[in-house]
Amino acid sequence: MAASRIVLLTTGGTVAATTTADGAVPALAAADLVPDLAAPRTDPLPDISVTATDLMSVDSSAMTATERFRIVGGIADALTDPDVTGVVVTHGTDTMEETAYLADLFHTDDRPVVFTGAQFPADAPNADGPRNIEDALRVAADPSSRGKGTLVVLGGRMWSARGIFKVSTDNPIAFDTAHPDLPRPVIDADVTKIGHARVDAFTLYPGVSPGIIAAAVSQNAAGIVLAATGSGNTHPDVTAQVAGAVHDGVVVVVTSRVPYGPIVPTYGGGGGAVDLQRAGAIISRWLRAPQARIALAVLLGTGHDAPRIAEFFRASDPTGD
Repeated sequence: MAASRIVLLTTGGTVAATTTADGAVPALAAADLVPDLAAPRTDPLPDISVTATDLMSVDSSAMTATERFRIVGGIADALTDPDVTGVVVTHGTDTMEETAYLADLFHTDDRPVVFTGAQFPADAPNADGPRNIEDALRVAADPSSRGKGTLVVLGGRMWSARGIFKVSTDNPIAFDTAHPDLPRPVIDADVTKIGHARVDAFTLYPGVSPGIIAAAVSQNAAGIVLAATGSGNTHPDVTAQVAGAVHDGVVVVVTSRVPYGPIVPTYGGGGGAVDLQRAGAIISRWLRAPQARIALAVLLGTGHDAPRIAEFFRASDPTGD
């Protein structure tokens, strides 16, 4: 049986970082991250050949939208080779949930794309990057991974990219998911021709200034994502600002700062999700603010209007409501 051909794309992050007097910084190149495929193991790797490519070397918290789309383009380029079995992307865990989801929005190929990284630098005594990369290679080479979209592998666990969020700063199992089986509506567009749409995101709390929404509108935000309390609730003054933003042509999406459970419009009183929805906001039932912001920016950048954006978020809900 022929060896599985995996393309390893590296982007920096903790998995490639070493400790300096100024803190841990990405320092290792792609070639440094490829495991020794000939090394003896108690749990041998399958027959794999790895082609490693440096895309960039940055902390994921400093990654720009342009750099994220470079990653998506790099994945697409790798998959133009029909002999490639799958793609593994190393990435910082701080914003992996966003880039992995972005990649999944454009991933229509059955071959797996697997994101991985590390919680601890490469020179730390408890460095977890090497094992995570090995695990990601196994998943990318596994025929059962086909057709599952973009996956995230870390700490011996695997998740679909859709719905994940980071849950720990120091646990090797860095992520969890709001829902393990979300639908995968994709966006049919050339990633090199997507327009820039600025989308601002705000976390709401008691006493939040409603003026943050007006400020975003005045600074030409095309969209706003609100991480509201509970099941999508806030103050009536915020609802009034949302109505004004929608009237001015800004698309507003409401999700929750609560990590688990669906966001279901239940409460009124002027500031409940029922009121926000009536004011024109779109409810994101499962995608939390980081992924909802990515979706909204891409949808606006590909010319989707508010009704089509609302349909996308409905299609991202397993109930279809």
